[in-house]
Amino acid sequence: MKTTPVPNIYDYLLPEGITEYFEVSTVHQKEDVLTLVLEERNIYPEGYQDKKLESKGFYPSSFLEDFPIRKNKVYLEIRRRKWRDSETGTTVSRDWHLTAKGTSYTKEFASFLKRVGWTPLR
Repeated sequence: MKTTPVPNIYDYLLPEGITEYFEVSTVHQKEDVLTLVLEERNIYPEGYQDKKLESKGFYPSSFLEDFPIRKNKVYLEIRRRKWRDSETGTTVSRDWHLTAKGTSYTKEFASFLKRVGWTPLR
């Protein structure tokens, strides 16, 4: 009998492709709110693989609302990494576009809400 490895459950729960560059570091639950803390992996941004970069921690967290899970609101706390180029002293980071324009929702969640006819209150 052939066995296959157990898949990472976060690959099914989080926006497509996000686990390639982020890992879930912590999960908090308070009442009906689930917050998944995602930290950017220490993978150099494209175009900087041949540079000498030093990880300098993270930018302040960003919060995104995603699909609910079992009646719990879900927020993703995104911790984007920053690096310092040791030759130039400049700060380097990856440019992420994780939210739907004008919202704090993930693109996939906003697309779903739009399909079901939901419009944000203004």
